[in-house]
Amino acid sequence: MARPPGEFRAPSLLPADPAGAASPVDGRALRRLMACIGPANLGVALVWGAVPGTLLALQVQRTVGEDAKVGTLAVVTTVGALLAMVAQPVAGAVSDRTRSRFGRRGPWIVAGVTTGGLALIGMAFAYSVPALLALWCLVQIGYNFAVGPLSAVMPDRVPPERRGLFSTVTGLGSMCGSLLGQTFAAVFEDRITTAYVVLAALATALAVVFVILNPDRPSRDAPQEPFRVREFLAGLLPNPRKYPDFFWVFLSRLCTNLSYFLVFGYKLYILQDYIGLHDEAIDHVPALALTAVAGLLPAAVITGPLSDRLGRRKVFVVASAALIGCAMLIPFAVPTLTGMTAMAFLVGIGFGCFQGVDTALISQVLPSERSFARDLGVVNVAATLPQVLAPAIAGAVVLWLGGYRTLFPLALVFALLGAVAVLRVKGVR
Repeated sequence: MARPPGEFRAPSLLPADPAGAASPVDGRALRRLMACIGPANLGVALVWGAVPGTLLALQVQRTVGEDAKVGTLAVVTTVGALLAMVAQPVAGAVSDRTRSRFGRRGPWIVAGVTTGGLALIGMAFAYSVPALLALWCLVQIGYNFAVGPLSAVMPDRVPPERRGLFSTVTGLGSMCGSLLGQTFAAVFEDRITTAYVVLAALATALAVVFVILNPDRPSRDAPQEPFRVREFLAGLLPNPRKYPDFFWVFLSRLCTNLSYFLVFGYKLYILQDYIGLHDEAIDHVPALALTAVAGLLPAAVITGPLSDRLGRRKVFVVASAALIGCAMLIPFAVPTLTGMTAMAFLVGIGFGCFQGVDTALISQVLPSERSFARDLGVVNVAATLPQVLAPAIAGAVVLWLGGYRTLFPLALVFALLGAVAVLRVKGVR
């Protein structure tokens, strides 16, 4: 049954929760949780921001040459995207069923960032497309195995009336990491080995600090439900008939993120070939990223707490998706560096608004308290998948559907689809 409009209600999280979840925290523990969750998300997001759109793109370009770079990058990112679709919900489901003295989430967060970091360092020494492909797939598996359990922290521990603020903190960590990752990649374009080592070390350190300072409650004695293969597989995809609100939020997040990363994930090649900057393009990547951050920060800081105060989420998500889509048309009409800069600033505002509210909205439509991490892993695919899938879609568009110019109206279409989808949510205002 749908919740009454505007009602902020989360599933009961009692200390005796049969799934072994931690109880909601308050006071000092909640402040410590918020202080650590942002950096933990930022560490992983730095990888997503730096690698697919810039460092991996440069490696592919230097390995196969100009003529084959677009198609090759599309293949590598597509295969990685398929693994990302599976890895995070599987990781969440495994986390939900984990019974250990360290709880359900922490062991997988640490194991995931460690595995992903080692694979990332290995990419620095890959000199062929098959090696890059294999290691990039391992990077996807590792970091997605960390992000799934990490996302379950909010429904596990954060009271619903504080989730707008918590969503702002996590969203800022993710988006700032993604945008700063772009800047980082541009600075380290000629030192890819160093870049990968630093990224791996930062992501691992920040995640481990989070786990140490915010430990799970031990879950060894929590009851374990029988494992049912059919139920497990069915839970890896959102069910539009059984949980329509969850499905529509998933679709909204997928389309909005795809709109953003369809252009920003291909920004290096857009600057090189569409704007016409060629070898100078890499020098302008940091400026675009910082411009987006300048719009993102104030928007996220304002909208998350404001949505808590007003008791509304959907209006902010709709407005942000519409702004992102409209801003994408600026380089379509003005194919210059100025046009790209104006787009970056307005998209930053839109995505700041989106990140400030989106996670809180998701937490209010989760199907079951017994499968927080699995369900968040499913919905988080809608955030991580576009970051690696967008370059593949963009590659197909550039090669066969009209070139770089076609990317911008296509991004508008995806953004508007994201806005329409969230309007279908009935249980949250």
